[in-house]
Amino acid sequence: MNARLLLSLLCTAVVPAFAQQTPEQLAESELPSLLAIYKELHAHPELSGQEMKTSAFVAKELKAVGCEVTEKLGKYEKPGMTAYGVVGLMKNGAGPTVLVRTDLDGLPVEEETGLPYASKDTQKNEEGKEVRTMHACGHDMHMSAFIGTARALAKLKDQWKGTIVFVGQPAEETGSGAKALLADGLYTRFPKPDFVLGLHDSAQMEAGKVGMTEGYIYANVDSVDVTVLGMGGHGAYPHKTKDPVVLAAQIVQGWQTIASRETEPYDSVVVTVGSIHAGTKHNIISDEVKMQLTVRTYKKETREYVLKAIDRIARGMATAAGLPADRMPVVKVREDEFTPSTYNNPELTRRLAGVLKSALGADKYEVTEPTMGGEDFSVYSLEDLSIPACMFTVGGVDPAKMAESKKNGTPLPSLHSSKFAPVPESSIRAGVIGMTSAVLELMKK
Repeated sequence: MNARLLLSLLCTAVVPAFAQQTPEQLAESELPSLLAIYKELHAHPELSGQEMKTSAFVAKELKAVGCEVTEKLGKYEKPGMTAYGVVGLMKNGAGPTVLVRTDLDGLPVEEETGLPYASKDTQKNEEGKEVRTMHACGHDMHMSAFIGTARALAKLKDQWKGTIVFVGQPAEETGSGAKALLADGLYTRFPKPDFVLGLHDSAQMEAGKVGMTEGYIYANVDSVDVTVLGMGGHGAYPHKTKDPVVLAAQIVQGWQTIASRETEPYDSVVVTVGSIHAGTKHNIISDEVKMQLTVRTYKKETREYVLKAIDRIARGMATAAGLPADRMPVVKVREDEFTPSTYNNPELTRRLAGVLKSALGADKYEVTEPTMGGEDFSVYSLEDLSIPACMFTVGGVDPAKMAESKKNGTPLPSLHSSKFAPVPESSIRAGVIGMTSAVLELMKK
């Protein structure tokens, strides 16, 4: 055999081996580096709207894999705020456009995990108060898997075609980040996606597993401010007053009948009074009570009905208590804080379910239940849901702790808990494999 023929055979043997790289192999090879990234991000979280260093970190990683990167994208409704959105374009010829999103922000929570890389950082919140910060919702894991996915897809260009729009989104926790990106031209300055993909970790699923559900997965989130007016006076003479505290208590009870008696039992509704304040002293009946509500629904028409019912019940009970027309409760829906429900396109979800099962194993896939939590990922589908989107769940719980919880009934730390910490190795690996496989399915040659 001559040297030229031998070289030809060797090249033939090597090229397919390289071309057959898999998301699993790439996730494994990148894992040590991604774990270091995770620990760095975990130790230094930044609050919503203040993600300057985090966004720069993500931008640097996207540039390193050859993306065309734009920084400081976003336009908030609140004047004077700088948006730290990051967009990285990875182009590979003609083909579909897929948007892959991660969130960037942390929370004003003092970490109590005891981890050697636990956050000790502080930042000033919107009120100017210095607060401890923590990645208590797994956005550090999301970013690590996002970076791993970008690295993997840069090495797998022989297996896909089109344009990937990698989006690092600020201010997910306040529900304003995605809207800010669209307001600053995400879908006009950059290629408009044919599909949108995202992931979120779970505090109730075993690490290394993934899950999805078709249709609604997260709820509409409304913040409602209510002021119940009364006619104050001395606590010893309640008959000479109109006590807003008693009226507020009746209204709160009345609101609970919206879910139990006014809407379809299978159409989930939550009306929670998260804050209630009144009065200044033991023996003074105040003039007003202030309440803050979070309201969760799925369907647009249900949302509209529930918000009207909150106002109707409050006014009706105030009328029954003898309040005049000029002392009716004031109900204000905070439209600036509204986050629409997240809807997984059923066809896209079914298509990707098979991909995730194949990539990770059928035993690592679960059909997850929808929750009443909120996620502004929904904004990327647009109001008419014209852009198919899918968000899948990545488990983050130590299997031993999961088994112990099921056995003893001990609650696991939830998302936003000061003690929440996903198992990073299994979570990041599953996130990279799952997201890379999903993108390859949608953009395969």
